[in-house]
This record gives sequence, C-alpha cells and structure tokens, in this order.
Amino acid sequence: MKIRELASTLLAAILVAGVPAPSFAEDKGIDVPARELKAKTDYCKTCHGLSGQGFRGSFPMPRLAGQQPEYVKNQLQAFIERRRTNPVMFNVSHVLTPAMLTALSTYFKDLNPKPLGGAPRDSLAAGKKIYEEGVPAAEVPPCASCHGPDAKGADAFPRLAGQLHDYMIRKLSNWDKERGQDKANPDNSAIMQPIAHNLTEAQIKAVAAYLSYLE
Repeated sequence: MKIRELASTLLAAILVAGVPAPSFAEDKGIDVPARELKAKTDYCKTCHGLSGQGFRGSFPMPRLAGQQPEYVKNQLQAFIERRRTNPVMFNVSHVLTPAMLTALSTYFKDLNPKPLGGAPRDSLAAGKKIYEEGVPAAEVPPCASCHGPDAKGADAFPRLAGQLHDYMIRKLSNWDKERGQDKANPDNSAIMQPIAHNLTEAQIKAVAAYLSYLE
C-alpha cells in the first residue's frame, strides 16, 4: 500500500472516531466584501510578506503563496480549536467568520512569487534523494508520495515548494510540541508525527534546503 493510501486510511479512521474532517469542502455561495478581504489579506502580509512569499524577522514566517486552500483552512481551524499551538495565530484566527476562513484560504492559492531561498546548497542532493526516495532504513516514506513530485501538494496535503527552509526546520524539529495538541481529537497532523520523529537533524536540514529552492 502506498503512503498516500495509508494517509487516506488514517484520515478515514479519524472520521470514524467522530473527529471533524481535516479536509474542507468549499462553502458554496459564501462570499465576503472585497474591502473586508483586502483588509484581512493586508494584515496577513505584514508577517507573511507582500506576496505571501514568507518573511525572515525574529522568527521565520511561512510562505502562504501557492498553498493548498484545504490545507490553509484546516490549519486556521486547528489554531482556533487549539489542536495546533500558536498564541499569535490563535488570536488572529479565532475571530474569523466561516466565510472569511474560506475567502482567506483561497486567496493565496494563485500567488506565485519566487522563493526567498537562502538555504545552504551543500546538501541539496541529499535533500532531493530524501524527498523522492524517503529513508527506508528509518521507515520514512518519500515526501513526494503525499506532497507530489513537484512538492505543490494537493487537497489536504500542503505545498512545500518554496517554503522557507528555516521555517521547515523549526516545524519538523518541534512537531510534537505544536501539532496534534488535542489528544482527544486527532487530526491529519498524526500522519507526519512518526516521519518528523524519525528524521535526523541533518536529514531535516537537507530536505528543507532542497524544498526551499523549488518554484
């Protein structure tokens, strides 16, 4: 069974357990005034970059440009429900209406600025190998199995292409401290938990560097 099939099986098990779906359908007929959406997206861009390309300040802020709408909405909902721990993003997201959640989730999809780059290039070959082939000895499947050969994701699986390498390193290295925090309500972050846990620090840095240069 392929890893994507395994992931689908896990998501189905989560649903059977009575947990809300991590994949969100488009809310038909829901819209927000353009002025209100612009106000919100302008606010997002103060941290995430003028084109959603990400930003490096005191902490690396993730790229939103080109991200899968279902994934964005899932993560905003996770912040609201405290399944994902981030005090700043909880404050941002818990005031959003369902219509605004949908509007924001779809807005960034069509943005396509160049990646910021900046990662060391000495491990790009190693990162490419991990992304395409996984690490069988550590039971780590190919990243491409879920995120696609071009790393642009699909549906609930996020885009990784062009993501800031320092952001990815922080997230993968601290997965258990931020994701899946409501043990009574497991979500699709459970798919990545063993993968993040089984990658070494060097492997995390390598695959993060490789992905950060993909367009």
